Amino acid sequence: MEVVVKGGDLELGELLAAAEAAPPGESVDVVAHDLRKRFGAEAVSFLFVDLIGQRLVRLAATEAGVDRERPIDLQGTVYDTVLRSQRQHVEEDGQGGRRVITPVTNRGDCLGVLEVTLQSADDTVLRQVRDAAHALAYIIVTDRRFTDLYHLGRRTTDTSLAAEIQHQLLPSASCCEAAQFTLAAGLVPADDIGGDTYDYTLDRDTLHLSITDAMGHDTNSALLATLLVGALRRARRSGCDALKQASHAHQALLSHSRGLATGQLLCVDLDTGLCELVNAGHPRPLRLRDNVVEEVKLAVNLPFGVAAPTSYRLQQLQLLPGDRLVLLTDGMQERGAAAVDLASIVHDTRALHPREAVQSLTTAVLDACHGNLRDDATVLILDWHSNRSRPDETGPEAGS
Repeated sequence: MEVVVKGGDLELGELLAAAEAAPPGESVDVVAHDLRKRFGAEAVSFLFVDLIGQRLVRLAATEAGVDRERPIDLQGTVYDTVLRSQRQHVEEDGQGGRRVITPVTNRGDCLGVLEVTLQSADDTVLRQVRDAAHALAYIIVTDRRFTDLYHLGRRTTDTSLAAEIQHQLLPSASCCEAAQFTLAAGLVPADDIGGDTYDYTLDRDTLHLSITDAMGHDTNSALLATLLVGALRRARRSGCDALKQASHAHQALLSHSRGLATGQLLCVDLDTGLCELVNAGHPRPLRLRDNVVEEVKLAVNLPFGVAAPTSYRLQQLQLLPGDRLVLLTDGMQERGAAAVDLASIVHDTRALHPREAVQSLTTAVLDACHGNLRDDATVLILDWHSNRSRPDETGPEAGS
């Protein structure tokens, strides 16, 4: 495919138009063609971060496609440094050229890195490579709706039917950044899948969050999780608050299954940081505030699907600028994972971006269980920034 270059520079609109004209699996080829045309770039490739966030898989432009046979361990590599710092890295390639590695990120969600070799690279060229990587992020986010290539690239192990079902329930991005907050989540599947999910979405004035754990294992828990998440999303998209979402989820499980599920549902007001939430039999969250980690003392209602005359309780939690809220499933706390001091890790990683803190927590649990989890381990971290004045600390707050 020929891309027309004007004045040695390809306008963003033309790059996006070229990507749209190409098959959805050739996004990297479009960007590679642009970089070759303008700068004589060589060996252009995109490296995916896998589902667990521990390895990279290379997709090389105009070559054999996804190289799933040789994943790259991420820890301790220059790629790891680039993803953590979100800064471009430049080094000599040993053959007179320069190897440039640039993060490919969309709204805080790290998709991977763009790697390219250039014979020369001044500040202007490096800036334009960063622009190309930023455009590639948007192109991939769009194109992965139409191809399995990018889903395939994130798989470094065989996926069971239950795991396939469960992963399709999760948001397409595990991280999101906005003016008021940053959030990141991670799910480490058990060998036989334990029914964990997390979800989030934004509307004009509210951030909606959920973390759930459908009881059971394997395909049964994945199907129960599907019913639960479907009911929650239907209620949320109908304009329901956390209390009504909980009621819809509870009725769905009573009407269509005999299973149970725990969960926490949160609605955060983006103007004030006031969070309304429901806790349906779920582990209490941790909160880091003023350098102190403590469990938020929430009232705990019965899990979804328990036939009982009691109703759910809507509680309030006031988030303050600088707060870090950590939501967990019981897989982060039970069996082998119980040996992990989660509060200490939350404290020790307080200066890290939420996506790095999530990785530290899930890695610690995996290590404690020697890589053999008996239940899903899921964590969601919310950092509340708020560029507005500090809320009144005397307002309603759970656990105060």
